[in-house]
Amino acid sequence: MKKIVLTACVAALFSMTAFAEDAPGLKADKAPPPPHKMDDGYRGMEDARTMTIQQAKGLHDGASISLRGNLVEKQGEDLYVFRDKTDQIQAYIPMALFDGKSLSPDELIGISGSLDKKQQPARIRVTHFQKQ
Repeated sequence: MKKIVLTACVAALFSMTAFAEDAPGLKADKAPPPPHKMDDGYRGMEDARTMTIQQAKGLHDGASISLRGNLVEKQGEDLYVFRDKTDQIQAYIPMALFDGKSLSPDELIGISGSLDKKQQPARIRVTHFQKQ
């Protein structure tokens, strides 16, 4: 009797996949489009709308900005000069954001943060940065 019940349970277990519906969920039969062909969706800092420093300086105090460029000089403990193709600006980057990484002035990075126009000259308070 136990063998019959056990056999029925095993048969029911393996036959359940035959009744599964194919419509919902992720279908892995097609490859995703390459990143440069994607139109929508969050892809991290690369997808953020980057602007130039010149455009960022025209925004209001506290505006969220994303920039791409180089750290060219260290001016203080957490204060750096960030430069892109249009201008340069001071960037306040806490040492904790570096997370043990080291950068050189020739490495392209992306930074995100908020514009602080209360300081003179204006500066960026960086909340995220990423090597490009």
